[in-house]
Amino acid sequence: MSEFEVVGTIVRDAVTECKIKKGKYWNIEVLDIRWFNNDKPTNKGIRLNMGEAKLLLDILRRELE
Repeated sequence: MSEFEVVGTIVRDAVTECKIKKGKYWNIEVLDIRWFNNDKPTNKGIRLNMGEAKLLLDILRRELE
């Protein structure tokens, strides 16, 4: 079973937003980044375990500096 909490939101327009959620999925700590339209999840998104999320953060920091 999965338990998630929203830790951040990026609003694109009146109906579209990206929600960043943190939680456990099959007893693995994960970060879920997903687009929502009218508060319904789309297929566009990614779920990473925390090790993968840290690698993504390193890449984003390198590319955004």
